[in-house]
Amino acid sequence: EVQLVESGGGLVQAGGSLRLSCAASGFTFDDYAIAWFRQAPGKEREGVSVINNSDGSTYAADSVKGRFTISSDNVKNTVYLQMNSLKPEDTADYYCYANVAGRAYWGQGTQVTVSS
Repeated sequence: EVQLVESGGGLVQAGGSLRLSCAASGFTFDDYAIAWFRQAPGKEREGVSVINNSDGSTYAADSVKGRFTISSDNVKNTVYLQMNSLKPEDTADYYCYANVAGRAYWGQGTQVTVSS
């Protein structure tokens, strides 16, 4: 069974940092890309960053480029999102996502709140 479990969210002041983790299981981690999405209150879910575990390539949305870094530990089957220089507009629920064999899987989400 594919599972994605996020952790690491919390309350932080503007300018601070958090590291989110996404622990994956139930599929061959090295073969798939894993992405982070976020959804702020009253807004649509948006893509934040993605890492392709097969070749290590990454992508980040313009809104987080230079502040957020995605990385992967292929031993722990975990993807991380290091978030620095956090802004109040980064406040959202953050979700881990993977498309495994044509089926979409989401984690339960972890809440990030950035106070001004």
